[in-house]
Amino acid sequence: MKKIALFLLLTCFFAKGQENISIKKFNSALLNTERYLKIYIPDSYESNPKNTYPVAIVLDAEYLFDIYVANSKVFAAEQNAPEQIVVGIFQNQEGERANDCDFSVDTGLPTEESTKFYGFIRQELINFIDDNYRTSLFKTIVGNTLTANFANYFFLEPNHIFNAYILINPTTHASMPEKLEAKSQSLSDQVFYYLCNSNNNRADNKKEINNINNLLKLSEVESFHYKFENFENDSKPAVIGQAIPSAMDMIFALFSSISKEEFDEQIADLSPPEAIAYLEKKYVEIEYLFGSNMKIRESDIFRVEPVVIDKENGDYLEEFGKMILRLYPESPIGDYYIGLYYETGYDYKKALKYYKNGYAKIGSDNPNADAYYGNIERVLEKQRAQKLGLPVDGENNDEPIDDGNEEDQGN
Repeated sequence: MKKIALFLLLTCFFAKGQENISIKKFNSALLNTERYLKIYIPDSYESNPKNTYPVAIVLDAEYLFDIYVANSKVFAAEQNAPEQIVVGIFQNQEGERANDCDFSVDTGLPTEESTKFYGFIRQELINFIDDNYRTSLFKTIVGNTLTANFANYFFLEPNHIFNAYILINPTTHASMPEKLEAKSQSLSDQVFYYLCNSNNNRADNKKEINNINNLLKLSEVESFHYKFENFENDSKPAVIGQAIPSAMDMIFALFSSISKEEFDEQIADLSPPEAIAYLEKKYVEIEYLFGSNMKIRESDIFRVEPVVIDKENGDYLEEFGKMILRLYPESPIGDYYIGLYYETGYDYKKALKYYKNGYAKIGSDNPNADAYYGNIERVLEKQRAQKLGLPVDGENNDEPIDDGNEEDQGN
């Protein structure tokens, strides 16, 4: 207990500048003892009372918690992942780790003691977190070596409580590869599974991890999202530091804004209504999976824009603009697309109305104000020519307005 007291003293001192990280003592009936938790609550938790948050359960909290939290902050800041509630379980104070995660050498299944720890997480800890914090359905479990193997037992259960698994150099049993392969073939829900190996592992351990990979990489189940990495010349601490962000990159790929690769592979060949539907579906899935009630990013709007403008004579620009006005009524972008729709249809009166509506939303200090006003001037010229019976250039060679998001569009 002296180790715990010293650790808590140091942690409390360090946490004075981190008010959203706390240490909690949890009295477990199943384990018949107290366990210590380290909990990180995202910065926005208090200021956004309607938000719910994914949860990450981090085993080996002494070593993995701070690394996971640091990466979760970076990914959230870059909008490559939702903010997460992170719960670490201390397992290295009085040798608890071996009992917590032990398995039978004969069957590879949990022992009597590790079955209790399994029940502690599934029945007590998850319920405690869900009851006391605003959590979404999405949950991740993270482990290293022995604790990574232990996380597999949650993957094997009939009803998953975890959606994502980050398994770093799992110390596993020879029977585990076949068990994991059989389970992966029966999945219906979305599951994300990250596995890594390292040359620093024992030869028998490397062999079993490679056996797992050789089976799981063949899976054709669409709901099973799998990523494997082998780290050849890195130390074990370096592997942890690389594996966690790499795993997050895979697990939260849907949450990220649309990349050029995603556009080229998934969107470029779609029709305008299909592209608009793709965009809306992406954000419905983000909300369903991660509980993040977020509007479609402007950078994603600009990614889809070429399909809507260039295909089918721009006939879906009005629908696109109305969708954006619902999301961003204060922005001129929706008015711009509707104005462009009417301009390309030679209805200059209505085009002028929407361009003027958009211009009214732009402050005089906005660097895009003059460029946006150019839309009004262009339509006025066309309107005058139309009234005089002069030929009107029906081609629209103007680029969409620059809203200052050039950097986002290039990502």
